[in-house]
Amino acid sequence: MREFSKAFLWGAAASAPQTEGHSLENGKSASTWDEWFKLAPEKFNEQQGPSDTSNVYEEYSKDIQRMKELGMNSYRTSIAWTRLLPDGRTVNPEGTAFYKAYFSELKANGVEPIINLFHFDLPWWLMEKGGWEIRESVEAFAFYAKTAFELFGDTVKYWTTFNEPLVHIECGYLYGFHYPAIVDFKKAVQVGYHTLMAHVRAVEEFRKLQIENGQIGIILNISPAYPKSQSSEDLKAKELADLFNTNSFLDPAVHGEIPEKLITVLKEHELTPVTETQDKELIRQNTVDFIGLNYYQPRRVQAPTTVHFPAEMPSDFYIPYDMPGKRINPYRGWEIYPEALYDVAVMMKEQYRNIPWYVSENGMGVAEEERFMDEQGMIQDDYRIEFMKEHLRELHRGIAEGSNCFGYHTWTFVDCWSWLNGYRNRYGFYRVDLDNHFERSLKKSGLWYKELIEKNGFLD
Repeated sequence: MREFSKAFLWGAAASAPQTEGHSLENGKSASTWDEWFKLAPEKFNEQQGPSDTSNVYEEYSKDIQRMKELGMNSYRTSIAWTRLLPDGRTVNPEGTAFYKAYFSELKANGVEPIINLFHFDLPWWLMEKGGWEIRESVEAFAFYAKTAFELFGDTVKYWTTFNEPLVHIECGYLYGFHYPAIVDFKKAVQVGYHTLMAHVRAVEEFRKLQIENGQIGIILNISPAYPKSQSSEDLKAKELADLFNTNSFLDPAVHGEIPEKLITVLKEHELTPVTETQDKELIRQNTVDFIGLNYYQPRRVQAPTTVHFPAEMPSDFYIPYDMPGKRINPYRGWEIYPEALYDVAVMMKEQYRNIPWYVSENGMGVAEEERFMDEQGMIQDDYRIEFMKEHLRELHRGIAEGSNCFGYHTWTFVDCWSWLNGYRNRYGFYRVDLDNHFERSLKKSGLWYKELIEKNGFLD
């Protein structure tokens, strides 16, 4: 039996834009996703936009009862900036009432809310000004964070500033996947820097309020880099991949400083962002209480074949390595490598002062899950159960060696809308029937998770 601590947090994760629905209703203003869907609906799978999400705005009370039935003691979701502050300054009373009721009901049912402030959903009014490219975004976010802390700090004790900040940086400014679909390395670095400073300023506002028993962190997507070989060139590629993708946010969040090597590399390649004189001290003073790490896949890298100077893209520092024989989730094209979660646990212990951390996302997206539905209408998602079990085995190993991990959250509780992919891949413990008023039905993995929580562990 692999048992976890009695205080271990078992739960699931989601976001406001992917679950709430009612995306331009009840006082909410447009985000970049709302506008992009209007501008280019053909980019979205089956033209499913942000209004077609799982209707948690109306279903949250029933969903919380479902969480309680599974025995979950925690749940992470986000606030929509555009619902709380539609114009950036004026509080929306309908949005406030919704979140107060939502978070209070979670608490009343023994489900600890961990509330995130930003999950890729930038307000359109800010995007029109330049979004994360402009310094104004830092103070706009700080004001939003302060407002949320003041309104909900009596109910919510655990806060995070950003979910996977690398995603809106890379997808929006390097690879053209998300709006504004710009490919510009220098702009991407500036966007990253303003995101970091927005996080820092939000932490500063949180500290000023001195919320009783309150804690604040950040959620980062972690894909540890593994080199193709032990050659000096491949090892350097691994170091740079980790520097850009892991250390860039983890170091300032935990240690209070941007890595010197990263500063040097950016300077060498004329990528240094515009900063302000007080920034270094702000970063130093405003570290976090805990870290959330989303883990799905490793990053296999090798030395680049073509190098530009100054660098034009991250591929001038490292390129992917397609390792023969790797296990793949064919629906996402992602490698399945649970062993990396053990490596992450060791990294947090040895390199990040063993700060409290938790697995804030881990899960498996599969398309056309109806293929696995039995005669009673339950999806037999044994593949998801095996995926979780393998990762929990490695996590348990890391904890046994002293890593300070306090929880495990899956992505996600009910099937959710997934940006450009819509509902192509499903992740939830509950199936959402899009043709029947978002009706929910439990999958086999939900029963397994219930048993896992009851036993606080699993038989190996």
